[in-house]
Amino acid sequence: MSETYKNSGVDIEAGDEAVKKIKDYARSTFNKNVLSDIGLFGGFYELDLSGYKNPVLVSSVDGVGTKLKVAISMGRHSSIGQDLVNHCVNDIAVCGAKPLFFLDYLAFGRLKPEIASDIVKGFSVACKENGCVLIGGETAEMPGLYDESDYDLSGTIVGIVDKSKVIKGDKISKGDILIGFKSNGLHTNGYSLARKVLLESFKLNEQPAGLKQTLGEELLSIHKSYLKLIELLISRLEIKGFSHITGGGIVGNTNRILPEERKLKIDWNSWEVPEIFKLIQRTGKIENEEMKKVFNLGIGLIAIASPEIADETLRLASTLNEEGILIGEVL
Repeated sequence: MSETYKNSGVDIEAGDEAVKKIKDYARSTFNKNVLSDIGLFGGFYELDLSGYKNPVLVSSVDGVGTKLKVAISMGRHSSIGQDLVNHCVNDIAVCGAKPLFFLDYLAFGRLKPEIASDIVKGFSVACKENGCVLIGGETAEMPGLYDESDYDLSGTIVGIVDKSKVIKGDKISKGDILIGFKSNGLHTNGYSLARKVLLESFKLNEQPAGLKQTLGEELLSIHKSYLKLIELLISRLEIKGFSHITGGGIVGNTNRILPEERKLKIDWNSWEVPEIFKLIQRTGKIENEEMKKVFNLGIGLIAIASPEIADETLRLASTLNEEGILIGEVL
């Protein structure tokens, strides 16, 4: 019998079926700026530059790390798609950018169209919530590189901001305050350590003391989008800088936007660390400094502003049911 691509582990028919399943989810995010349909070799997006004096495109690419292993183990895949979009959106929103479109890349050991469809459904949900378009993507089947049940994904976001409105932290000065906004758990960082520690002692379907849901559900809590909060604050106030708290923790990420001569003073007792982080630390006997480097510890976004607008920042955030917490200052 002659060899075929399918015999080697790549099923073209499964790929075609996956494309059919995901087309409707992608199209549901389209707006008047999209000029192409799914299936062409590229995605076409017509820029509307009205309202911009000096428009700048802003882009970012990311993945969700080993949180995927939790999703695969639990057979829950759509929330992973939302995680990825929200993570990418936050990364450009903190620069002052409005997201325009998102592209995804999915790689499977063995392509299962229903799983691909669930992931893309998550992309579409988050794209619509963030007002951006799922303009295209790529799905690959790579037996031998990934185990049959495994997959990986990454996403690229492209947004736009007027050059004069780019937020880059250059105006941050001594005495400015740090206002933290709560995360929704681990978001998409620290899972290699969390899994190593927790899964040696608990099963994903267990509910350890202190958690309000199973461990698996807690670990799959969706990475929160801060786009609406950021847009509201910058429309009314002069926020000097935002940091999206991902790998590297509060200090590592916020230092990225500080002027070189400035330092941070964090009051680590100013907020209640969520139970999931306490469980990780307690179970793994992890040092405080290691926890601070790896996890967001319950703060997913930080806004830096002058003390004079602290009260108004907190008030505006509360209109979106976001609780701001004064967590430190700039030295």
